[in-house]
Amino acid sequence: MILALLLAAAPVATCAVVEAHDGDSIRCDGERIRISDIDAPELPGSPRCDPRHLRTSKNPSWCDYELGARSRDALRVFIAKGTVTIHRQGTDRYGRTLATVSVDGRDAGNYLVGLGLARVWVR
Repeated sequence: MILALLLAAAPVATCAVVEAHDGDSIRCDGERIRISDIDAPELPGSPRCDPRHLRTSKNPSWCDYELGARSRDALRVFIAKGTVTIHRQGTDRYGRTLATVSVDGRDAGNYLVGLGLARVWVR
């Protein structure tokens, strides 16, 4: 409850410690962030690539594991290049913060889409 109040009070934050989980999510000082407005390929072991999920999903997963690893690795390099800032926009159905992510003012989502390592995600 307190964390939710703090997040609502601070829509913009700079990350002191940041890690890329995959091509469209990071941890910013321990907070789970889903980069808004992009979709990156899944990594091996993703339950979203289970054949049962793929048959019933209204939002099919992008199950290209090699490209998923390349996307994650490119995001890791990108976030290591400067100051990472998040602009919170809400939360997703998994409880992660939805946010745009930038490094020294350069948008991470646009960067990955430009490399072909993510695609635009329309909500």
